[in-house]
Amino acid sequence: MQLFSILAVYFIIWWLTLFLVLPFGMRTQAEENDVVLGTTESAPSKFRVGKVMLTTTIVAAAIYAAWWVLSVELGYGIDSVPQIYPRFD
Repeated sequence: MQLFSILAVYFIIWWLTLFLVLPFGMRTQAEENDVVLGTTESAPSKFRVGKVMLTTTIVAAAIYAAWWVLSVELGYGIDSVPQIYPRFD
């Protein structure tokens, strides 16, 4: 697999994982009783960019490693789905 393809797949996995990780540990301004004038109560009180980026990178690396083992090492892909889940007629 070429380097560009590896980076493209990892970037897509990382970006999707970011949206899964964002709500974890978030506390709203309403929960902290510190609503800033002009913002909604559901806005985050403190956004920890570093923690979110690190968590996203670690989780995305684990997902990418699982994908790599299944697709490259074991040879499973989209064409393998009918063999894994056969149709029952």
